[in-house]
Amino acid sequence: MKKPISLLIFLLISQLSFAQSGEWIELFNGENLEGWKISENPDSFSVEDGVIKVAGPRAHAFYEGPVGNHDFKNFELLVEVKTMPKANSGIFIHTQYQENGWPNVGYEIQVNQSHSDWRKTGSVYSFQDVREVYVEDGEWYTEHVIVKGDQITVKINGETINEYDESEVRNGDLGTKKLSSGTVALQAHDPESVIYYRSVKIKILD
Repeated sequence: MKKPISLLIFLLISQLSFAQSGEWIELFNGENLEGWKISENPDSFSVEDGVIKVAGPRAHAFYEGPVGNHDFKNFELLVEVKTMPKANSGIFIHTQYQENGWPNVGYEIQVNQSHSDWRKTGSVYSFQDVREVYVEDGEWYTEHVIVKGDQITVKINGETINEYDESEVRNGDLGTKKLSSGTVALQAHDPESVIYYRSVKIKILD
């Protein structure tokens, strides 16, 4: 049964108000990829049994929906994810839609337990990397990214594993790989990488 338009408007307004009041709000509706825009190879992303399945050639799913006008500055992002063996993915922050290639705006927070890339889950990719593996392929876990001011904190299953302070690590012209504001995105890395995302929640901090 279709929801009345008035109810849909109410639900949309409720989502926006929740986001603005510092409450967790789900960016993935559990049914389809409405609100997300996929670059390059859209078939690399699908929804199966209420879960986002990532499998296929390089692509990125950028959140382009109404929450926060998909432009986040200080926020918390809580993602429930499961990697399969040798899989590689990433969660991008402060980024923007890009039709081709690896996103050149914002930072990537790595998702990788057993891929050949030595930068493992929780890395602020290529800026402050993690070599340790904290979870196993095939198990659901939470990756919690907190962005506030110049700092990025990454927690895996509630444990802080990476604290990156841009003001201490970087000098001079930061280019586009820097904290500013922007949307979030999920990565399809290569055809042999299979990853599942069942929840992508955000809490806006300002």
